[in-house]
Amino acid sequence: MKRAVAFYRDVLGIALRYESEGWSEFATEGTTLALHPAGETGAGRCQPGFVVEDIGAFHQNAQANGVRCIMPPKKQDFGGVLAAYADPDGLIISIMEAQKK
Repeated sequence: MKRAVAFYRDVLGIALRYESEGWSEFATEGTTLALHPAGETGAGRCQPGFVVEDIGAFHQNAQANGVRCIMPPKKQDFGGVLAAYADPDGLIISIMEAQKK
């Protein structure tokens, strides 16, 4: 749990709301990002996604912090730029650059 919390808090920059051995929750708006210890629930795996303002800067920071890149930032058919990374437990997360208006 501590390693996962550190990843989401320190590398992704998401403020931590609550932390315990059995449940940690981040201060996100519009959704809840909560971590449970691996293997404690029968829940399926998911792939969270986050939107960032500058995917190039995000990618550079992720690489500097040793985050495993699954797919570097790449323009997609729908016009957005998307990348994929693995958190410390191997959960794939997608990062999309905010589309300019």
